[in-house]
Amino acid sequence: MDPYVRMCSALDRQLTADARGWLTDAVARVGRDPAAVRSAFPAAGRRCGRGPLVDGWTVADAARARLLTALPLRGAALAAEITALHRYGDAAEQRAVLRSLALLEDADASFADRGVPLVREALRGNDTDLIEAALGSYGARHLDHDAYRHAVLKCVFCDIPLDRVAVLAERADHELARMLADFAHERVAAGRDVPADVWPLLRAHPGTLEASGLPAETRSAVPDRRAAALRALDAYAATPTSPAGAA
Repeated sequence: MDPYVRMCSALDRQLTADARGWLTDAVARVGRDPAAVRSAFPAAGRRCGRGPLVDGWTVADAARARLLTALPLRGAALAAEITALHRYGDAAEQRAVLRSLALLEDADASFADRGVPLVREALRGNDTDLIEAALGSYGARHLDHDAYRHAVLKCVFCDIPLDRVAVLAERADHELARMLADFAHERVAAGRDVPADVWPLLRAHPGTLEASGLPAETRSAVPDRRAAALRALDAYAATPTSPAGAA
C-alpha cells in the first residue's frame, strides 16, 4: 500500500467522530481560504490528538498534512505559506511541515526544491525528531551529495537509527563510507562502541575500514581502545553487506 494511503487510512481509523468532523470542516475551510490554515494548523494536535500512528507519523502530523495538501496554492505561494507555518510553529508543527514536503511536491511539481531551506534548517539544529523528519523522501531527493552525507553522519552522532533515513541504500557512496569509517575509528579510539547500523555501509565499500586505521587499534597499548577495536572488528565481520535505509 502507498505510504500516504496507509497513513490516511490509519488516521481515519484513529479519529473520533468529533475530531473527524473538525478536520473535515477545517480542510474545507482551507480549500476555500488559504489563510484559514494559520489557525487550523496549530489547533490540529489539540483537536485530533497527538498519539503515534504509522511509519513514524503521529495523528497530529497526519491531520496537519491533510491541511497542507488542501491548500489551493502552488509554487512560490505554497512555499511562502508553509515557510511561515514552520517559522512560527512549535517543534511538533515544524515536524509536520517537514514530513509533508514530499506530499506537497507530489501534488505540485512546481513546488520542487522550495522546501529545501526548511530541510537545511532542521539539519543545522539538534532536535532529533526534526532531523529525522528532514531526512524523509523529500530531503533525500533534493539534498546534494555532500549535504546528504553530512546529514547521515549527524544521524549517527545523534543516535538516530539509519533505517529512518530515506533511500540510504541508494545514496550511500564510497565517500560516505569513508566518513563513517573515520567516525568509527574515533569512537574506538575513545574506547566506545560503534552503532551497529554503521557496519553494513562499511561492508558495502571494502577497504574503507582498513583505510581508517581502526584495525591497528587492536595493537593499542590502551586496554579500552584495544577492547573496543576487537569488538568493532567482530561486529563488522558478523554484519551483512546490505545497508539499512528507509523507503
